Amino acid sequence: MKILTGNELKSGDVVWWTGYNWSRHVSDAIEVGDTVDQIIAREIAARTVSDCYTVDAERTDAGILPLHIKEKIRATGPTVRPDLKIAPPDPAAGNWVI
Repeated sequence: MKILTGNELKSGDVVWWTGYNWSRHVSDAIEVGDTVDQIIAREIAARTVSDCYTVDAERTDAGILPLHIKEKIRATGPTVRPDLKIAPPDPAAGNWVI
């Protein structure tokens, strides 16, 4: 499975393509298939993200997980400060932007 990642230009956060926008949570990522080049071109032109590229991943019982250690760290946060890890999305929190 291939998923798409990049960095949000506004915040610098690692983000994952959900099929219609970007999420900080790898669990929201979808398989990009053959449309990856069009998605990258459109999103870079819109200046929403930079450094887009595909990542090998697998779907597990725990959700979508990148296969490479670099991407696992990008998906979950720093390894030296567990208190800064990215928490799973809270569906009760709603969808809002600061």
